Amino acid sequence: MTELTPSFHEDAPLYEQLYRYIVSQIRSGALAEGEKLPSKRRLAEHLGVSLTTVERSYGLLTAEGYLEAAPRSGYRVTPALTMIPTEPPPAPPAQERRETLNDCFSTSAVDTSVFPYATWARLSKEAVYENPELLQRGDGQGDWALRATLAGFLHQYRGVNCAPEQVVLGAGLEALMWVLIQLLPDAVFGLEDPGYAFLQRLLSNLRRPYVPVPVDGHGMDPAALRASGADVAYVTPSHQFPLGVTTPVGRRSDLLRWAYERPGRYLIEDDYDSEFRYASRPIPAMQGLDEGRKVIYVGTFSRTLAPSIRVAYLILPPALLERYRAKFGHAAATVSRFEQEALRRFLAAGSYSRHLRRVGNLYRHRRDALVAQLEPWGEVRGADAGLHLLFTLPGREDRELAALAGAAGYRVRGLSEYCLRAIPRPGTLVLGFAGLPAEEAPGAAADLKKAFL
Repeated sequence: MTELTPSFHEDAPLYEQLYRYIVSQIRSGALAEGEKLPSKRRLAEHLGVSLTTVERSYGLLTAEGYLEAAPRSGYRVTPALTMIPTEPPPAPPAQERRETLNDCFSTSAVDTSVFPYATWARLSKEAVYENPELLQRGDGQGDWALRATLAGFLHQYRGVNCAPEQVVLGAGLEALMWVLIQLLPDAVFGLEDPGYAFLQRLLSNLRRPYVPVPVDGHGMDPAALRASGADVAYVTPSHQFPLGVTTPVGRRSDLLRWAYERPGRYLIEDDYDSEFRYASRPIPAMQGLDEGRKVIYVGTFSRTLAPSIRVAYLILPPALLERYRAKFGHAAATVSRFEQEALRRFLAAGSYSRHLRRVGNLYRHRRDALVAQLEPWGEVRGADAGLHLLFTLPGREDRELAALAGAAGYRVRGLSEYCLRAIPRPGTLVLGFAGLPAEEAPGAAADLKKAFL
């Protein structure tokens, strides 16, 4: 009995403490294979605990296979469960402490202070109480009601032509892009250079081939795309990231002609920041021009609502929709059905449109405040849309400027960080303004000016 004398304390139930103690004795070899344990009554009397405490501990140990019970023989340690003592593993190296910098110029910032909390809470509550069937397993593509509402919204506001059947919902753009890559197993991907780095990282991790394709003042260069050997081109025509240029209709037509020239070619249109335009109305999506069904349209609510609203969508051409259903038709939905229903109601009631106008005005005000501070001592470009701009100090290097900004306490990124082979314009920084309140713009800009000049 002396082997089974745990020291009880108050941070866990007694049966759980006894269970853990016996497990440690077995795993360390103190209780050997086949060794008989005392009866439940004797152990309870020895430890001064209730019989129920020992019964619950023995029950857990038996259920997990540490003990086996034989009629009229009591409990014995299960064979082959004792562990050979080993040296403890070395402690992992201490992680280098990352310096905390001000991220007000981050291009991924979203101001969640304007999130429609009250409306979203009400719609979420209604979704829970009025739709008990949402507890059941849903369609892997997403609930039909949300897909139909989203298809109508995208047609009205972005000129997208699609049926609800073509919509695939997923938990974030990264997850959906992984799905899309599986649907294009033999494709070489053409990526904008400079461009959004997440797809390049994803393709690298999956060991899938990609080639950089130069971007000029009108977007991806069709001649360079033809020469690249790519089968699928990833483009951001409404507001190219990071250059901020908009692809005109003539260039869009050239890109579509490239896709039509050979079977198996596709354009992935990421409608990045398309909701925010400050000098004109939003430009219709390229997908609306596509008569050959070669454009895969992708979008997300993370930039317009909040990063934690992990709802993104694909609009698949019919040929790829067949592949999707064959490969992923039995998969479960990756977005909560209650969140889908709340979003559907938010769209259908016009709340999303009102939110876009409200947050668009806020970001316009923040853009104006930052531009007013930067223009007197540098060149600002790409500020007519989206949530970032380019700021250039001629004769400087962007890496040097980013380092100086870091020394002043601000995290900023140079244009060269987004280039694969392209040679960026010297001295150009990519500055987001969604996370910089207008009243703080003068101070932040003054800090940068002091660090740079």
